[in-house]
Amino acid sequence: MCAAALLAGCELFDIDSSEKIAALRAADGQAVGSACRHAGRAIEDCYLLNPKAQRPAVFAGWREMDEYMRDNKLETVPPVLARPVGALPETDGPTTAVEAPAKALETVERAKGKPAAS
Repeated sequence: MCAAALLAGCELFDIDSSEKIAALRAADGQAVGSACRHAGRAIEDCYLLNPKAQRPAVFAGWREMDEYMRDNKLETVPPVLARPVGALPETDGPTTAVEAPAKALETVERAKGKPAAS
C-alpha cells in the first residue's frame, strides 16, 4: 500500500518516466525535421546539423511539413538571422550539390575537434 502511494507521488514531484522522455525526444525530432523542411534544408543536412535528434522522428517531421507545404502551396522560408562568428565558415563561392554535404560534414567535424576526413 505504501509503495503504491510512493509511486503515485512520482508524478507529483515531476519525475519523468522513460515513456515520457521518449515521447519528448520524438516530438523534438519532429519539430527539428519540420523546421528543416520549412527552411528548405535537405533531410541529409538536417541530420548533419542535428546529430542528437532521432532520425526517424526528424524524417517524420520533415515529411509531414513537406506534405503540408505542398498541399498549401507554401514556399520555403530561408533563415535570415546572421550566423554567430566562428560557427560556420562562409563559403568561397557557389557550392555544388555534390560538394555541399562534404563541406557540411567537414565543418561539423572541425567544430567537434576531429580532423576532417579526406
